[in-house]
Amino acid sequence: MSFLRTVLTFCLLAVVTSQAFARSPSKSERDLCTWGAGMAGTAQQYKLSGLTLYGARKKMQAQHFAQQWMRMRALGITEQTYDSPSRLRPESVKQVYYEGCIKHEVARR
Repeated sequence: MSFLRTVLTFCLLAVVTSQAFARSPSKSERDLCTWGAGMAGTAQQYKLSGLTLYGARKKMQAQHFAQQWMRMRALGITEQTYDSPSRLRPESVKQVYYEGCIKHEVARR
C-alpha cells in the first residue's frame, strides 16, 4: 500500500511540475514561427506546381528579407519541404510547421 501511495505521489508531483514549467510562446517566437510557416507553405506551393528545387531556390533568393539570417533559413525550409514526400496542401503544411515550431520553441526553454 505504501508503494502505491509513493507511486501516486510521484505521478502527481510530475504532473504538477510539468504544468508549472509550461509557458506560452513570446510574441517574437510566434512571429518567427509564423514567418517560417509562410516559407514552408510557399515552398510546398512551388513543389506542387511542378517547379524544380532549383527554380524554387532562385525565387526564394530573389525575395527581400528583413534580416540576413532569413535568406538561409528560407532556403533550408525550402529544401526540407522538397525532400519530404508530402503532398499536403500548402495551408496544411503551414499549420503543421507552425504547431511544430511552437512546440519546439516552448520546449527549448
